[in-house]
Amino acid sequence: MPINYLAEFPIPARLLPAKLRALLRPIGLDPDQPVEVASMFEEETPGLGLECVHMLTAVVPEDEAEGLGVLDEAGEGLVASSVPVVGAKGSSNKFDPSVSSYDYIVAAWGDGSRFSFNLAEKVWMALGLSARCVGNEQQHLVYDDLSLPVFEVAQGEISAQYHFESSRNVNWSMRNEYLRRYLWMRGAVGARAFYYQASLADGPELRELMNGQDHFLAEPEGGWYQVDLRENEGRLLLQVWATVVALSCEQTPERGADGLAWPGIENPVTHAWANAQLHGSIVYLDDRFLERYEQNEHFDSMPGRRGSCNPSYGGQWAFSGCERIGRNLIRVPIRELYKPKPDREILHAHQHAVAPWRVEAVDHAEEHIASKTARLVEQLLDLADNLVQLGAAVGVEANVDDVLKFSRGEITANWWHRYPQLSRLAQVAPLEMSQQAFLSRCKVLHETWQSISAAHLKRLLKAAGCPAKEVDGLASAKLLQGVLNLLERLEGEQKDVTALRSAEEPTGWKDKNERLAPLFLNNDLRIADAHELGGNVGPLQAMGFDTGGLGQGYGKALDFVFDSVIRAFEALNTTLRGALDR
Repeated sequence: MPINYLAEFPIPARLLPAKLRALLRPIGLDPDQPVEVASMFEEETPGLGLECVHMLTAVVPEDEAEGLGVLDEAGEGLVASSVPVVGAKGSSNKFDPSVSSYDYIVAAWGDGSRFSFNLAEKVWMALGLSARCVGNEQQHLVYDDLSLPVFEVAQGEISAQYHFESSRNVNWSMRNEYLRRYLWMRGAVGARAFYYQASLADGPELRELMNGQDHFLAEPEGGWYQVDLRENEGRLLLQVWATVVALSCEQTPERGADGLAWPGIENPVTHAWANAQLHGSIVYLDDRFLERYEQNEHFDSMPGRRGSCNPSYGGQWAFSGCERIGRNLIRVPIRELYKPKPDREILHAHQHAVAPWRVEAVDHAEEHIASKTARLVEQLLDLADNLVQLGAAVGVEANVDDVLKFSRGEITANWWHRYPQLSRLAQVAPLEMSQQAFLSRCKVLHETWQSISAAHLKRLLKAAGCPAKEVDGLASAKLLQGVLNLLERLEGEQKDVTALRSAEEPTGWKDKNERLAPLFLNNDLRIADAHELGGNVGPLQAMGFDTGGLGQGYGKALDFVFDSVIRAFEALNTTLRGALDR
């Protein structure tokens, strides 16, 4: 029968500090709960004075869980103190660190001045975890399960020093699902051995417990706690040494994909049923399903050609059959969705399933963000080719790879693999997009078309007679505007591009050109302060966008900016191509 530690504790639970109550409570079965497995905490806490917790977790065979008593290591919270005394060769051959002969979750070592912590080898090897270190000087060790992947399975500080006071608090935690899996594999329970100290306010209930004495000691024979309560500087100093079985030998409930109810499918779906569906049985997902993969570099979430969008992980598993429909929907056959991959990925997709009536309510032909990005890239590739031809006509030779950092040949062969910036630009853009996300995406859009070589544009303008001093001070948008103005003049005069070369400054080359106004709008949004709403709305209104719906999100505003920028480059390419063909 499990012990009710809070009920058996000699001091009523309502009088105990929060940290002590938490140490005395059993851990539930929530798989995602981070469970504290080791701690070295010393800190001045309001109302409690110097609050201390030294705790470690022992791996105790289930049949030995009863009658543990207070483990010796409860006082310091360390598996080993100092180092073995070496008297002769082989004198430490039986050195075997343990917690009163039991294994441990965190290997905690210290000599009074220096302390080191790490996840026990048996734990990370049994669970197949991989370590990474973060934090620069404040080193922090993180363990991930890269087979799925699941990140931050276990984590904690690597070390601390003690000189009159601790250099920092140390806390190690582990996901409940993995911790319980390890204990279950070992046929063991998780026992917390700890020391706790705090200074409590004097009060009648505690005085009643002390029975008129200045010192109260509770140490039942064979019991799981030792409690010392005494007068100290006008308050009552509480010290506790205890060993508590906090984790039973029981795994968290398994979360599988079998039996899920999918919108539009009559019966709960199992792997076997899904595999038999060779035709039909389509489900739709909100494309925010992709955000989990887009925002983590461990996944490959690059959009495919013709609307495909199949996240994958390190060659170990991949989605298949996912196809964008309309602006924010993904269409996928249930059979493809249930093909081999971790169940947690199918469960993630299920969270974004869309009801049939919502699917019917949207325009399936509306363009999605990945398609807009592909159209923009195509315009930039055409522009690079056209600018190279224009340069050749006026004596400004250049290679297309020098004009644009994106290669048509590379994109034809490998799509966007070498250009992660394009994948970032094509990330999910929900209609409810926040203002900050909108501005951030506008910045990426601006950076994308800034990949056009300003140096080549400057050489073209100088060859046309534009003053070098003025040209050198211009940014890309004004350089492109100058080129378009010159081309439009040639078009009006029905001259070919060879007439562009001149020793005299052409008239009107610096004029404002409304056809390229979207590029300047994009630049204004790039530099807009995210907290000054008026600074964002003004340029949008000036371009004819109805800002009345921005309270519901900036998704449509992003569509407007994207389409406007693409139209600007289409105008430039059309004029440039016409001049080259004359």
